[in-house]
Amino acid sequence: MAKVLIVYCSLSGNTKAAAEAVAEGVAEAGVDVVLKDGYAASYVDLLGCDAVAFGSYDAFSYMGGALKDFLDRAYYPTLDRVTGKPFAAFITHGGGGLAAGSVESVAKSFKLRKAAGTVSVKGMPEGDAIDMLKGLGSVLAMAAQSRADAGG
Repeated sequence: MAKVLIVYCSLSGNTKAAAEAVAEGVAEAGVDVVLKDGYAASYVDLLGCDAVAFGSYDAFSYMGGALKDFLDRAYYPTLDRVTGKPFAAFITHGGGGLAAGSVESVAKSFKLRKAAGTVSVKGMPEGDAIDMLKGLGSVLAMAAQSRADAGG
């Protein structure tokens, strides 16, 4: 069965809530989902999924430390082994929201394929933001299923 990995970092709980909404969208699409904090995730998780979502709060217009730590640790062990794997990003912020650029730049270094536009949420996700995050999960689930059906 196809699998989506969601790696996130959260300080206030906003990004964790966003990650849970993305995970709900993946699960509702009938695809397995693994949800991990950046410090708990490993490169093995990245190799073992069919698609990945990266979530972060906006830290001075950059991704948060736990997500950056994961990406730093995963880069060399996965080098040229995740090329073309679908990814998506989601950001929570208090008014900036510019961290998406750093996430997308690093994903490009991994040679991941952007499967959907980044979802940016101000504060705690609710209402329409939850719907957008679940939709992101659904799109990523479809991309993961297509990749799994094609043999990775």
